[in-house]
Amino acid sequence: MINLIKFTKMHGAGNDYIYVNAMKYHIEHPEELAIKWSAPHTGIGSDGLVLIGESTIADFSMRIFNADGSEAMMCGNASRCIGKYLYDNKITHKTEITLDTLSGVKNLKLTIAEGEVSKVTVGMGSPVLEEVIIDEKPANMIAKEITVNKQTYKATAISMGNPHLVIFVNDIERINLPTIGPLLERHPLFPGRINVEFAQKLTDNKIRMRVWERGSGITMACGTGACATAVAGSIIGETGQDVEIIMDGGSLNINWDKQTNQVYMTGGATHVFEGEIAI
Repeated sequence: MINLIKFTKMHGAGNDYIYVNAMKYHIEHPEELAIKWSAPHTGIGSDGLVLIGESTIADFSMRIFNADGSEAMMCGNASRCIGKYLYDNKITHKTEITLDTLSGVKNLKLTIAEGEVSKVTVGMGSPVLEEVIIDEKPANMIAKEITVNKQTYKATAISMGNPHLVIFVNDIERINLPTIGPLLERHPLFPGRINVEFAQKLTDNKIRMRVWERGSGITMACGTGACATAVAGSIIGETGQDVEIIMDGGSLNINWDKQTNQVYMTGGATHVFEGEIAI
């Protein structure tokens, strides 16, 4: 029996996902579907699959499956798109929404213009310094040297509910991301793999960033990666705590409130198209 599933393609700063209302459609084996549907030539084409569901602890829930089928803990760009999806489709009339994710409940604040969501601010939670094993001892990784492909970088490991490795460089365009990205993602220091961000300071409040996402490869943007980059830049003294992160797909504004140790991300969300696909 063939079932037709309605989906919506959306992107936040170029970070594109397939969105399905799991409150309406029962989705089995989402890991397999994420791989199949995300394929650029034989599927819909995306960075992964997002399921929007019910929750007992929040207004709605979110599950994210990367293009390789692995399940992600959190995605800021997807969170913003969910806010727009829910409001624009009249599933909710709230302009403040709580979202249940694998990295905790996140708060979305919607900005409405002409009856539609124009941008969303997401409370991304508190950053945490990732611990790695160095010289057989657990330690925080702040501007520590890491070597891959005979090249040594100074890297800072930050968790925003998922792990990120942030590396500031002088010229981001010289980074061979397709080669370096997977080597850092699977570096022995990170047995669970890690997301990788290369960053270049442009001004005290503006950063250029490129991302290699765990499970997806090069993507146009990464919300949690932008947050981790802003926090890392502030920690190592490269930038302030209120910055614009410029990625391949667009820009996000990140504010790290050090008094509350909360990170806030603001940016747009774009509806691309809708369709039906057979299971």
